[in-house]
Amino acid sequence: MYVGALTLDVLLGDVHSLKQKRSLVRPVIAELRRKFSVSVSETGNQDLYRRAEIGIAVAAPTAAHARELMDVCERFVAGRPELELLSARQRLFNEEED
Repeated sequence: MYVGALTLDVLLGDVHSLKQKRSLVRPVIAELRRKFSVSVSETGNQDLYRRAEIGIAVAAPTAAHARELMDVCERFVAGRPELELLSARQRLFNEEED
C-alpha cells in the first residue's frame, strides 16, 4: 500500500475577508472529495485572506496510481479560475518505510 500526500499553496483572487475565502475554498475541497475520493482539508494559512494551503491524502495499491491521483488533483486545482496555484509538493510513503 502507498500513501501520497499533496500540499498545494494557492493564492485567491479578489478576497477581502475570511468569510469570502471560505466561500471559495470550501467548494473546491468538497469537489476534490467527491470527484476523486481523497481526503482533503485546508491545512495552513487559515488566518490569511488571500492564501490557502490545501492538503490532500491518497491511498493506493501502487506508487504509480498514487502519483496519478495526486497529479489529477493538482491539475484540477490549477485549472480553477478563482485560484492561482503557487506551489505543489508531493510525497509518497509505503508500508516498508519506517
